[in-house]
Order: sequence, then C-alpha cells, then structure tokens
Amino acid sequence: MPSFDVVSKVDPQEVDNAINQTRKEIGQRYDFKGTKTSIEVEKESIHVVSDDDFKVKAVVDVLQSKFVRRGISLKALVYGKIEPAAGALAKQTITVQQGIDADHAKQIVKLVKDSKLKVQTQIQGDQLRISGKKRDDLQAAIQLLKAQDIDLPLQFSNFRE
Repeated sequence: MPSFDVVSKVDPQEVDNAINQTRKEIGQRYDFKGTKTSIEVEKESIHVVSDDDFKVKAVVDVLQSKFVRRGISLKALVYGKIEPAAGALAKQTITVQQGIDADHAKQIVKLVKDSKLKVQTQIQGDQLRISGKKRDDLQAAIQLLKAQDIDLPLQFSNFRE
C-alpha cells in the first residue's frame, strides 16, 4: 500500500549558519555600534538581547532575512514577547519548532478526513503517515496540505509504493 510521511523539520546547521551571519552583520552595522546587542542559542531557543525594543526588532528583522536566504521557513519560528531584562535591556526569545505537535497533527488529520479522499492518516510521534490504495489519492492529499495555511513548514518524505 503506497504511503508517505508528513514531517516538519528544520536543518539545525542552516539555523546555526543564519544566526552566525546575523551576528556578523550586527557587528558591522553602524546602528548597532556601542550597543549591548547579543544573540545566544540554547538548544531550540534563540535569545535576542539589546538596548531597547526597537533594536530587538531590528535584530529579529535581520535574523528573519538570513533565515529566508538560507531556505528556512519563517513558519518554524515562534516569537515570545519582548520583555525587559536586567541592566535596562530588552530581550525576546524565539523558539525553532521541530516536529508536528499534537494540536497541528489533529488539525491535519481533520483536514484530510473532511476532504473525503480515500486515504488513512496515522499520528506517529512528531510526524504523520498517510497511506492509501492509489498513488493519485496520495498526490491529491499532498496538494490539499500544500494549499492549506498551516502554521508549520511541512515536508513530505518517505514516499513508498
């Protein structure tokens, strides 16, 4: 029975490269000279610290442009609030999502079931497996998911006949 997996993965090396490029650009830009601007990485979180809200937003803008250039979808980022930090600084935490959480998985399963396609969906941890008797049904399911506005970057992998 043909099947494929729906996953949401971000290449950690590309994330690291985008962060390093952002650090380099911030170090060279005139508007960041003499500021206490830094970007720290902690597993799946990126912490942006700067002098005020506007500088934090500018750093996040630069970071987003580097992510787009490296081919990383901005849907994979979850932004925290800009909060005051120690020493009259402002900080924001950005989380990089890996995998499909339970709520999004249920939403995708509901979309596929409501479409009346002759396919079955299974939630397998942080990914989904969609299987059906015909290859055309699976391709229709892929097109359906691509057309939807889901808050995650979806990839389709492990297509088997």
